[in-house]
Amino acid sequence: MRHKKAGRQFGRDTSSRRAMLRNLAANLVTHERIETTEAKAKETRRIVERLISKAKRLGTVGYTKQADLSDENKAKRLHVSRLLGAYLPRWGVTAEGLQVDLVEKVLIELSKRFAERPGGYTRIVKLGPRRGDGAPMVYIEFVDAPAVQDRVAAPVVDEEPVEAEAAVG
Repeated sequence: MRHKKAGRQFGRDTSSRRAMLRNLAANLVTHERIETTEAKAKETRRIVERLISKAKRLGTVGYTKQADLSDENKAKRLHVSRLLGAYLPRWGVTAEGLQVDLVEKVLIELSKRFAERPGGYTRIVKLGPRRGDGAPMVYIEFVDAPAVQDRVAAPVVDEEPVEAEAAVG
């Protein structure tokens, strides 16, 4: 029996499971939408929502310039940034190849974006079974992201064929 043992194990040891969930959380913060299995998304949701809630508890201290803060507020912000940094890797790379400071993104952008929302910052959209093993696949994304379209590709419009120019010798 697994009394009082919350969370899924994913058939992994603790360090591998923790690394997987850290990477999923980092990718969700970086890209704001990721495709994964349903079980992994549900565990990732728990982690990401806790991180955003920690950043939100700071209030305006989280996104005020460092120079404008009192010593007490600087200490509070440093403490929360260290808590977030203990779980999230410091840097993430976007699809465009830009480096993003993930801790600052949670502290500044996400906490400001969800300031009026009491909780439930993520949504899970079911996509259907994965082709190889039938695992249920989902998108996990932030609730203010635009709605997910069906995975079925839109019809391709016929375009004029591009003629290859003759190679000049």
